[in-house]
Amino acid sequence: MTQYAYRIVNVFTRGGRLTGNPLAVFEDGRGLDTVTMQALALQMNLSETTFILPSEKAQARVRIFTPAYEMPFAGHPTLGTSFVVRSLKNTGDSLDLETNAGVIPVRAQGDRWTLQANKPTWREIDESRAVLAGMLGLEERDLADRPLWIVAGKEQLIVPVRDEAAVLRAKPNGDAFTRLKSVDNLSMAYVVADGGDAKGTVKARFFFPKGPAIVEDPATGSACANLGGWFCATRPGADIERVVTQGDEILRPSNLYLSVKAGTVFVGGDVIELARGVLEL
Repeated sequence: MTQYAYRIVNVFTRGGRLTGNPLAVFEDGRGLDTVTMQALALQMNLSETTFILPSEKAQARVRIFTPAYEMPFAGHPTLGTSFVVRSLKNTGDSLDLETNAGVIPVRAQGDRWTLQANKPTWREIDESRAVLAGMLGLEERDLADRPLWIVAGKEQLIVPVRDEAAVLRAKPNGDAFTRLKSVDNLSMAYVVADGGDAKGTVKARFFFPKGPAIVEDPATGSACANLGGWFCATRPGADIERVVTQGDEILRPSNLYLSVKAGTVFVGGDVIELARGVLEL
């Protein structure tokens, strides 16, 4: 049998070790084929599992898997994997990570890691405001300005609502929600209430289907990057700083730190290592 070392880290933590979004990181994915990586992601049964591989373009390459499919990019796997790469390779606080969506620059100050997202693009939604609201279990009057499909690594739907109360009321209708489709045929929505520049906060929840159910993610870095893209679309040229809170409703409180500077989107969060182990195959 071959042994594969892995670590469990929590990303986007908020004031405790059992906060944020968990991630399994296999330290060396060489020798594992795609089928086995996917099976291991299902075995770990976390939001994502990553596999570190050699790269000719960056300090390391990473492949990212949910329990059901491989992703080209995701935020908390990028930050959590970078945390492990720094430990393994003594890279220091500045490194590049090769993903299937391109090379992502990542920087650290202590254990707060920040990635620079790809330049965002966007498109309008096809559904009317009334239909979209119904898909999310909301009233049309709950929606705020301009829902958009955004891609700064992975396309997701950004849905701004009027206030935090509307975020908390969101309860997607399973059958209707799954009719929302990204370019890669996935149904994902980031429901957000922006507190404005003076307050500098956003309340967010991220919904996606898992089997027949609609579930919620504790902290979604790719969606936070797409929220930065939404600001680029709706407030071109503006510099934005936000603390995004997510995960409280599923008992995994999380903080994500969003910056938009001169049209470039940055997403950061605190990372802690929780456990190490060895798996035999």
